[in-house]
Amino acid sequence: MTLNYAKRMDNIRASEIRELLKLTQKPEVISFAGGMPAPELFPIEEMKKITQKVLEEKGTTALQYGPTEGYLPLREKIVERMAKLKVDLTVDNILITSGSQQGLDFAAKVFINPGDIIVCESPSYLGAINAFKAYEPKFIEVDTDEEGMIMEDLEEVLKNNDNVKFIYVIPDFQNPSGKTWSEERRIKLVELANKYNVAIVEDNPYGELRFEGEFLPAVKHYDTEGRVIFLGTFSKIFCPGLRLGWVAADEEVLSKFILVKQGADLQSSTISQMELAQFLEEYDIDKHIEKLKEVYKRRRDLMLKTMEEEFPEDVKFTYPEGGLFTWVVLPEHINARDLAVKALEKNVAFVPGGSFFPNGGNENTLRMNYSNMDEARIVEGVKRLAQAIKEMM
Repeated sequence: MTLNYAKRMDNIRASEIRELLKLTQKPEVISFAGGMPAPELFPIEEMKKITQKVLEEKGTTALQYGPTEGYLPLREKIVERMAKLKVDLTVDNILITSGSQQGLDFAAKVFINPGDIIVCESPSYLGAINAFKAYEPKFIEVDTDEEGMIMEDLEEVLKNNDNVKFIYVIPDFQNPSGKTWSEERRIKLVELANKYNVAIVEDNPYGELRFEGEFLPAVKHYDTEGRVIFLGTFSKIFCPGLRLGWVAADEEVLSKFILVKQGADLQSSTISQMELAQFLEEYDIDKHIEKLKEVYKRRRDLMLKTMEEEFPEDVKFTYPEGGLFTWVVLPEHINARDLAVKALEKNVAFVPGGSFFPNGGNENTLRMNYSNMDEARIVEGVKRLAQAIKEMM
């Protein structure tokens, strides 16, 4: 059978991460591949009580359709959380989405025509690249250093291209590099976006998972003209299975996202939103986040220490101050996709880095996650990977 598919399907590839995760379901595989939280820290007992309470007290509402914008008490709680990032909003600035991944898809649908330009960090989040590619843009990657995207390079791009639709950034504990932008770069980014009349899509899944260093306000805090679209999620700080995120934006911009959501799924799950709002009312999510940070910091420290001890000297990696990932750069002659095959033979998995570059190249890089495996498996997995690297060298 031959069907006539849309041309856009030629640009869509299976997510390398999702495909790898299928392989890592085997219990013997030590996986550093996904961006998954530690499942043993999910508040299962609390959620049992919350679910029962919601169904008993508000069951007919919880199992019914709800407004596209989302459940009002949850939007009110999100406004409170955004204030902690130094962003002052009202519920009219918040749209609940089915994870922040849906927000990425909506941003593409709202802004991108075929051939338009998306500017992003080099490297950038694979899930965003895949979401945007469906709408047939061109990508321009801007190099980063330890303070984030290099602003001189960004201005050259904006100056020389008149159809840039938005700049996509992950300023806090970037996926995949683990880097965090300085305040100076955040301010300059907004200034350049204002000057060249482009939008900014700020993706912030990890901002609350800071282990050390100075807190920095979200880029949205510096927004003076309503052109920063902030994407948040409860997936990394609570439970990804609920699939709840949000878009925070100027009301005019948000109205476009609401129209798109009406066409996509009408609304996010009513019962999930009500359960989360009830949890936020009855329990201290900040205390829960502190527990996550304590565990993830310990695992980060252990992974980096073991990498320092076991990896060859000419293998470099980042030292993130928070988040879930470190980024590894191998000698140029080693292809991380080939290394991944060898590593899987030793029952250890990671994500090759080439997929994080929308225009290709940089195949000597890889991303490693430290949040999902326990301490013993982190040590054993890094040792196995180090052995695979040495064999390839």
